[in-house]
Amino acid sequence: FGPVLATMTFRNTEEAIELANNTRYGLAASVWSENVNLALHVAPQLKAGVVWVNGTNMFDAACGFGGYRESGFGREGGREGMFEYLSAKLPLGPAIKPAVAAAQSVERAEGDAIDRTAKLFIGGKQVRPDGNYSIAVATAKGKLAGEVGLGSRKDIRDAVAAARACKGWPEATTYNRSQVLYYLAENLSGRAGEFAARLTELTGATAKAAREEVELSIERLFLYAGLADKFEGRAHQPPARAVTLALHEPVGVVGIMAPDNAPLLGLISLVAPALAMGNTVVAVPSEKYPLLATDLYQIIEYSDVPSGAINIVTGRTAELAGVLAKHDDVDGLWLFADAETCARAEA
Repeated sequence: FGPVLATMTFRNTEEAIELANNTRYGLAASVWSENVNLALHVAPQLKAGVVWVNGTNMFDAACGFGGYRESGFGREGGREGMFEYLSAKLPLGPAIKPAVAAAQSVERAEGDAIDRTAKLFIGGKQVRPDGNYSIAVATAKGKLAGEVGLGSRKDIRDAVAAARACKGWPEATTYNRSQVLYYLAENLSGRAGEFAARLTELTGATAKAAREEVELSIERLFLYAGLADKFEGRAHQPPARAVTLALHEPVGVVGIMAPDNAPLLGLISLVAPALAMGNTVVAVPSEKYPLLATDLYQIIEYSDVPSGAINIVTGRTAELAGVLAKHDDVDGLWLFADAETCARAEA
C-alpha cells in the first residue's frame, strides 16, 4: 500500500469535508489541526467509523472499531462490539402467513359516492404511481373501500432518491427530531376517531380494539419522541492519556415493509424509531390495508416532517421487498413478511 500520500487542495472547511466523504469507503480518517475546536467541528461530519484527531492508528480493545458504507457497519471491541456476539432472548410471535393479494374484484361500495384517489407519498408530495396502475382495497365485508397506487421499481427508485436527498433530517439535532415526532403524535391524536373507524372498516376489528390500536400507535410515537434525545453515545476510557467519544449516528436510508397484522401500529412501530435516530425512510405499508398509510401521510404533511424523511409506496409486498433489498443506495431493510419473501430478499 505504500507509503504513499495523496494530497488535495481545498478552499474552506466545508469543501474539505465534502472531498473527504466523496468515497465508497469509510473505515477510518484522521484530522490534523492546531485548532482543537475546528478539529472537533470537522470530525463528527466525516463519514468514517473511526476518526482520530492529531494522530492515527490508535486502537484499544475497550473502544469499538468499524467502518461505514462498503467498509462495513459492524463493530469490534468495546461494549458495542459485544453486541455482535450476543442476542436477546425475546419471545417469538406466530409465523407470518404468506400475504394475501389485494382483491382483484370487489363489490360496489356503499355510502360515500366520492371516489378519492390515494396516491404515493414521495419527497413530501403526493404523486401518482409511475405505471399509472392501481389496486382495489376491500373492506372487511368485501365492499370496495378504495384504490391505491400500484408502486413499481421506478417508484421505489424515486423514493430512495428522495430519502437520500433529505439532508435536513439526519443533520437535525436530537431535540428537533423529538419535537417533530411529538407534534406528529399530537396531530394523530386529533384524528384518532377517524383512524379507529377506518381500522374497523378495513380489518373488521371491534370499535374497542380499533381504538386501542390507535391509542397504542400514539403512545409509540410519544415513546420514540422521548427517546430521540436520550439515546446518547458514551465516552470510553482507554488505558492511555486520551479520551474516546462514541457517537450514535443514523444508518442512512432504511426500507421498511410493514406487516398486515396491526397495520397502523405495525407501521408506526417500525417508522418511528428509525426516524427518531435520524434515518430517512422508504415505507411499504400493509398490502391488505394500505389506506391507513395513505390517510397517515395527510398528517405527516402538516406535522413539520421534512420532505423526503418519510416516503410511502403502496403495492405488492413480495415485489417491492425484492426491489428494496437489491437497491445499492438502501442502507438497511426491516422486512416483515412470510418466510419465502424474506428468503428471496436475503438472497
